[in-house]
Amino acid sequence: MKTMKYFWMLGLALVAFNFTSCKDDDDEGSQTAPMTISKVYLENINDEENKDREVDFARLGQLIRIEGSGFKGLKKILINGYETYFNNALMTDNNVWVTLNSETPVDKADDDVRNTIQLVKDGTKLVYPFTIRAAAPSITSVDNTLPMPGETVTVYGTNLQETTKLTLPGGIEITSGIISDEEGKFYSFTMPSGVSESGSITSEGANGTAVTPAFFNEFRTYITNFDDKGGLGTWSATYGTEDLVDDPLGTGRGKVAMLVPNVKLDAGGLDKGANSLLWATAGDKAGEDDWSRMYSVVPASTNAADVAIQFDIYCPEPWDLSGQLEISLQNNLSNYGYGSGCTKYSSQYINTATVWVPWFNKQDGTHAPFTTGERWQTITIPMTAFGNYDPTEAPDVTFQKICEDRLAGSYSNFLFLFVNADLEDEDLGVKYESKLFNQKIYIDNLRVVPTAAVTVSDF
Repeated sequence: MKTMKYFWMLGLALVAFNFTSCKDDDDEGSQTAPMTISKVYLENINDEENKDREVDFARLGQLIRIEGSGFKGLKKILINGYETYFNNALMTDNNVWVTLNSETPVDKADDDVRNTIQLVKDGTKLVYPFTIRAAAPSITSVDNTLPMPGETVTVYGTNLQETTKLTLPGGIEITSGIISDEEGKFYSFTMPSGVSESGSITSEGANGTAVTPAFFNEFRTYITNFDDKGGLGTWSATYGTEDLVDDPLGTGRGKVAMLVPNVKLDAGGLDKGANSLLWATAGDKAGEDDWSRMYSVVPASTNAADVAIQFDIYCPEPWDLSGQLEISLQNNLSNYGYGSGCTKYSSQYINTATVWVPWFNKQDGTHAPFTTGERWQTITIPMTAFGNYDPTEAPDVTFQKICEDRLAGSYSNFLFLFVNADLEDEDLGVKYESKLFNQKIYIDNLRVVPTAAVTVSDF
């Protein structure tokens, strides 16, 4: 029995030796066997129809399948020069699966390895050209959205590196003079003359295509421009056309409004605790103040979260610690200022006001001076910031509802005014006492705009 057991164990050892020897011989040959890549596929598990799609680029974080030959014995995969993990147990001689690591350099990759897949064995390697992109670019904001020719437009977002081509509404292309942030946080350009259409800006860069919301150069949805669109209402509580001034920067904007007009500044300014008079539209329910005229640009069914009020502001000197801009979609204010009832949701009243305080941080209660320097800047205030359109209380409000609320009010004048009251936030435990205000701040081009983000498909 002992003899038989010995021969049985020896047999196993020989079998094991033979298997090992064959594997070593095979590995030795595979290390010098040439490799080819014929195609690269995106393993898109979220696409029911195209889970395995041939592609000519891929983004960080995506799983790709490399198809070819001679992969047996593969030791390393380098993407843009970055060594990337792969599971060789799942690899075949014709296919290898690899997830593009989020740490892979893209725009910062060395030129000689950028946009390459490199397969490495001990005895040979293959370099295959293949475009690698970071996550898809996205847009967060645009300044300014209604520029005059010669003014700078800056588009903010993520992954906007190496923006080389822009297409403005009307198909106007820009391929030179684009300033592109190395970190991909913005690009900027000079507004050319001759742009007469409205819509989106489409950008093309290292990480693909991005499209802004369709509010660029949009003035069909005007509220008032203090010139020929959106007539002003005039009564004892308002400022009038005689209080307008010429654009101090001479950009071509025509007449503009001052938050505290010269008539008040010449008298010393706006006292602590006082409010300015109103700047208001005429309230013509059968004409310009019927916002249903805007449905061709902002469809009636558009959620309030995808609609905003935009205006241009020029604030040459630092504005800090005192003063608030109150805006109401109709003339029904009964109280004023930050935190007032008219700016909050109510089940009993149609509250349509908001207060914009650019120097105050609502998150932590701190303050910082606000200024636009020597330029006009676009401000965007979402409709969800106005009283009854608070999404936590009324998430399903549509633009049609907003328009109908305005027309249902006794006075449908859109208005804004400067409130020089103390600013107090009990939740944050802060209070800023107002003071005499005598700064020049200019407003122009109030309009309603669509703000829905535009998603660009890679395929």
